[in-house]
Amino acid sequence: MTPPPIAWRRVLPPVVAVVVVLTAFSNGYGYDRDELYFAMLKPAWGYVDQPPLTPLLAHGLASLSDGGPWLLRIPATLCGAVCVLVTTLIARELGGGAKAQAWTAWGMATTSAVLLFGHVLLTSAPDLVAWGLVSLCVLRAELRDRPRWWLVAGLVAGLATYNKLLIVVLLTGIALGLATVGPRRRLRSPYLWGGAAVTVLIGLPNIVYQLTHDLPQLRMGKALADNNAGDVRVSMWYLLILLLGPPLAVIWAAGLRDLWRDQRTRFFVVVFVVVLLFTFVSGAQPHYPVFVLPIPFAAGVVAMQRHLGRVWAALFAVNGAVSLVLGLPLIPVGSVGATPVPGVNLLAQDSIGWPAYVDQITAPYDALPDRTNAVVVTSNYGEAGAIHHYRADVPVFSAQNALFDQARPPDGTTTVVFVGGEYDYGRGFFSCRVVGHLDNGVDVDNEEQGEPVAVCTAPRLPWPQLWDRLHHLD
Repeated sequence: MTPPPIAWRRVLPPVVAVVVVLTAFSNGYGYDRDELYFAMLKPAWGYVDQPPLTPLLAHGLASLSDGGPWLLRIPATLCGAVCVLVTTLIARELGGGAKAQAWTAWGMATTSAVLLFGHVLLTSAPDLVAWGLVSLCVLRAELRDRPRWWLVAGLVAGLATYNKLLIVVLLTGIALGLATVGPRRRLRSPYLWGGAAVTVLIGLPNIVYQLTHDLPQLRMGKALADNNAGDVRVSMWYLLILLLGPPLAVIWAAGLRDLWRDQRTRFFVVVFVVVLLFTFVSGAQPHYPVFVLPIPFAAGVVAMQRHLGRVWAALFAVNGAVSLVLGLPLIPVGSVGATPVPGVNLLAQDSIGWPAYVDQITAPYDALPDRTNAVVVTSNYGEAGAIHHYRADVPVFSAQNALFDQARPPDGTTTVVFVGGEYDYGRGFFSCRVVGHLDNGVDVDNEEQGEPVAVCTAPRLPWPQLWDRLHHLD
């Protein structure tokens, strides 16, 4: 089947609009905690909580400029725009002409998923693109009867492993879908197996890293589940609706029905179910299903294009307006604490207050009469990353995730400014006193707000043992 031509004149405006809007607000409230963490991580083949790509990007870009987070966020902005384009190409592959392509592009451009993950440099931004590209290649292989596209899908999947190993869930869903609902003949195709071999070959360094480091992704997944599973198994269902938007849920539900009706594409319904089950069972993060939603959304637009008119245009516009307010820093930072936005958008919540927190953390350190054997230890990587960024002269450490492996306080350290209630200070030091509590000054209730700052002296244990006790994954 030859797909319709690409309607560039109708597709490019929403793609460009995404770039313009995300760029305009890219300096927003400030750095997200994960951005500060990634920028602090030294380049490596891998980390306990993720592969190397996104930290490498953040670290490299942060070293070029200190003019705010806009530079770090260029890759995220591009990922948001490319996600819109790839979803549109999926609609075209499913038979969507110029009208369907335009509706798909504008629809994705109005989603919270694109605006949220395109605003901040997280691993989710490249995943949005990678999952869409793999799906596009697979659809081309099946709908055009050009099995060589399985090799391209394998290439993209292999590269995606350097961002996140989660791409394996998509590949597992595709394999199970082909095995259960067909077309089963494809499982005998040398191109499919060739694509699988390409994925393994390109992703081999990640596999080697996992095997030689005691499978850190499994340990990290277990830690996330221990901390988050209950909340994830509830929040995943409403995020399934909210990340694209309630109006668009009708469309992607219709798309699942349409994908099921075509024997060549019904395996994507199995993919959708596999991703849902993985998210529920793993209990790690609630937003994973959003990576697969663009496929049924594109299919739904193609199926419903004759019914899409002024009413749907108004619904798309409302969806876009809500996504803008909730997803981007439109509301002034001094007023946002009085709105529901921080409670809904954790990325906004985690981007507010870092300069104030750093001042409050480093003040006790600066006031020490002798800082020769003194350091700052934070309970989480966001606090450590913020101090590393805003006060590079202050020696800061954290025992959370990859920062535990990166460095620990020198053996001769006798005084520590501790941040956060994660640690039981008294068990590790002979003397501890709380000297203050963090306050961002804008009444935003984020993870740092109200956390204690303590000065502790005379460690009870040698630092290697004490550092092991402070270690935590979450």
